[in-house]
Amino acid sequence: MLLRAIAIVLSLLLGPLALAETEPPTPTKTPEKPVERPALGERSQAETAALERQLAANEQQQIKTQANETFLALWRPGNSAPAKGAVILVPGEDESADWPIGIGPLRRKLPDTGWSSLSLTLPDAESKQPPEGTDTSAPSDATPSIETAVPEQPNEASAEPQETPAEATSDPAEKAQESNTSPADGDTSNEAQPDYATRVLARIAEGISFAQQQGATTVVLAGQGTGAYWAARYLAEQQPPFVNNLLMIAPQAPADLDPGFDTVLSKLELATGDFYYRDQLAERNAAKQRLDAAKRQKRTAYIQIAMNSLPGNRDVEQEQLFRRIKGWLSLHLQSSPATQ
Repeated sequence: MLLRAIAIVLSLLLGPLALAETEPPTPTKTPEKPVERPALGERSQAETAALERQLAANEQQQIKTQANETFLALWRPGNSAPAKGAVILVPGEDESADWPIGIGPLRRKLPDTGWSSLSLTLPDAESKQPPEGTDTSAPSDATPSIETAVPEQPNEASAEPQETPAEATSDPAEKAQESNTSPADGDTSNEAQPDYATRVLARIAEGISFAQQQGATTVVLAGQGTGAYWAARYLAEQQPPFVNNLLMIAPQAPADLDPGFDTVLSKLELATGDFYYRDQLAERNAAKQRLDAAKRQKRTAYIQIAMNSLPGNRDVEQEQLFRRIKGWLSLHLQSSPATQ
């Protein structure tokens, strides 16, 4: 009995030591390095990929600039022999080459009037470049959804446009608002890339060159929103002798860019159609400012066309815009020297 008791006591004393010797040491954890995600492309690149999946291949044109930057343009030849010319559509900021308001409907409808259409893709504005690690995956649909939950507006029958030439009398009660303030910084996050303005103007130049290669002897630049600024700026700086017509759809000045919109327009002496929505206060004031400037400069080929926006009926609104553009092309088009 004594020996048995001694054995039990020894086992109790030596047991923890044996377990300590046999238990493997816990490895020291090393801190994990954060996974470095490569910088993602521009939002416009995601939209381009979506358009390439959804649109017919014969509409898609991959055009390369002299800086070896390739962009998507959507081409539709005019349905007449020969075509009357080409309208090059320049979308605004955050708009794609098939934007459902203005750009898309016009590019599809103009060919039935005998005009070829070429819609450009512009690079993202510098302030909209995605930071590294940002998800810019494209949505399943190429065309963004448009909110239409807005009270019904009068239909087209009660919203006849008003054409205002530069020499017409304007309302002195309306005060224009200054839209341009300071010059923009031309640097981009990618040092190997040209600045934003250079990239945009290069794409417009290549779009014009492509249209001419397709046989267009008359080329019209049509810009929407901030795209109107870039179209006007290209014409003011380059003054191509074969582009004598400019269409501006609800034009807007990009923020903090030099030269300002007024300065750009003051350098133009060509046929200009300025389409704006008169029920939008900001647009009406800006249009008044542009009209007054055109009068001071005696630009008699500058014509304003006022329309009513119809957010409750987008189809009617887009048809209204198309008809006004079609009418301007029929009544106010200035022929290029090659076709005179």
